[in-house]
Amino acid sequence: MKDDDRESETPPMSTLATKDLTIRFGGHVAVNNVTCSFEPGTLTAIVGPNGAGKTTYFNLISGQLRASSGTVTLGGQDITGMSVSARTHAGLGRAFQLTNLFPNLSVLENVRLAVQATQEGKHRRGLNLWSIWSDHAALVQRARVILQAVAMNDRADTPVASLPHGDQRKLEVALLMALEPQVYMFDEPTAGMSHDEAPVILNLIRELKKDKTKIILLVEHKMDVVRELADRIIVLTNGTLVADGPPAEVIASPVVQEAYLGVTKDTEKEAA
Repeated sequence: MKDDDRESETPPMSTLATKDLTIRFGGHVAVNNVTCSFEPGTLTAIVGPNGAGKTTYFNLISGQLRASSGTVTLGGQDITGMSVSARTHAGLGRAFQLTNLFPNLSVLENVRLAVQATQEGKHRRGLNLWSIWSDHAALVQRARVILQAVAMNDRADTPVASLPHGDQRKLEVALLMALEPQVYMFDEPTAGMSHDEAPVILNLIRELKKDKTKIILLVEHKMDVVRELADRIIVLTNGTLVADGPPAEVIASPVVQEAYLGVTKDTEKEAA
């Protein structure tokens, strides 16, 4: 077998995929038979009008919601029936909600605990890292490196409960980085952030994109952010996948102009 044949047949071990993923709430179908796969080295933006099912789809992937039917797989492993924590150990990382943290502990301690949990998880999977990471000083140092990356070293000793909103969002990214996931999931990461705060988060996502072994999923309403960061866009409308492709192509498509931007042929004529 030729070397290039072997490369072409290498299984996509880190692929995240949904197949016929569906959830119903009573008679309402919020996500309808969505089949889609996500490859390492690609940032995919998930967009659509309000109520399109974007966040619901996100919640199905990360485990906050259980599917009525269909599957979620990561690296060929069916994770559909897994809990949120089990999916996290499998490699799915979604920005924390601060209610899941330790609000009375400092920012540094929260990140240190996330680093420690990650290394303990690796130890349980057979990697010989415990002797390195059991040292408290090493854990703290790794936590400080992460806080430096999110520009929060000056908040290291601040109790989480007293953080302003912008710093809460930065801490969510720090905790996500501490988990060292295969898949990074961001649901409107700059929501509620000031004009000065948002670039810090966007720069962090740009840095994460440089690691071509990772998958990044982004739900975002701000189309300027989507245009700048996304390698690919998928569009949901009424829970159904209606478009998928490169950003310029998808944004220009008639179905997206109408469903997401509210542009129809009639409005185009009126504008002309």
